[in-house]
Amino acid sequence: MKINQTVLEEFILVGFSVYPHAQTVLFVVFFCLYLLTLTGNLTILSLTWVDSCLHTPMYFFLSALSFSETCYTLTIIPKMLADLLIKYRSISVVGCGLQMSAFLGLGGTNCLILTFMGYDRFLAICNPLRYPLLMTNMVCGKLVVSAWVAGFFISVTETGMIFRGSFCSPNLVKHFFCHMRAVVRLSCLDSELTEFIVTAISVSGLIGTFLIIILTYVFILSTVLRIPSAEGKQKAFSTCASHLTVVIIHFGFASIVYLKPEASGGDDTLIAIPYTVITPFLSPLIFSLRNKDMKNAFRKVLGKTNSLNK
Repeated sequence: MKINQTVLEEFILVGFSVYPHAQTVLFVVFFCLYLLTLTGNLTILSLTWVDSCLHTPMYFFLSALSFSETCYTLTIIPKMLADLLIKYRSISVVGCGLQMSAFLGLGGTNCLILTFMGYDRFLAICNPLRYPLLMTNMVCGKLVVSAWVAGFFISVTETGMIFRGSFCSPNLVKHFFCHMRAVVRLSCLDSELTEFIVTAISVSGLIGTFLIIILTYVFILSTVLRIPSAEGKQKAFSTCASHLTVVIIHFGFASIVYLKPEASGGDDTLIAIPYTVITPFLSPLIFSLRNKDMKNAFRKVLGKTNSLNK
């Protein structure tokens, strides 16, 4: 039975305080990665907006993913960077709940948008004749809205379960942000049952969306292998390479965070870095560098800028 059931008004984020000599280096590294992440996502959003050649469902989903990931990083990284520079790393209980809800909601939204991107590639390759009829602008918009609604419905449900009761002292969250597994352990209620339920919900969503993506790629692969020309196969694979790479990185790092057994040990703070910092950094980089249309659009913008300057 837990004791010290006081009404807590704030939490202390332990985070990187256990590595006092590395905080300056971590701040510089994370700050640079954050700037590059914002630059990459804003570049994708700008290019898909100004270049009419990118006004297609594939790039609509890509811009939606970039916007979602920009919001995702805003919920975590600025607070983390500020905490690396100060000694008293506190966050109010209300602020913690809002941060947790936003983090879980945007994480779920990202998973669903990646799933819809796989579905889009499935229709384009496996059913090309009906693709313009099936993947209209209206359908794309509804899919993105449904990703946001579903992601935040689940996140609000999980956050409500965690914050439905009071929290026990000490108010130390052993993480650099309000991660649900770190916060739920401070609950004065049956924290083990709540942790199991919210973790099961997150893991089910993670595995479910990943399996759907894998299933779409099974159908895509079977269709591509039936294409007679090598050039046709290469073109089909090239449209999926960036998405598949991001999917592997995204779900791979997420599985380390959510599928890690409780008794396996390890620092949860360090384990969460790839999922919260590195994945959002790599995603726009992969979609930009491995995509000819994006690079061509970037060259067009540079050409117009140079001509205007002259």
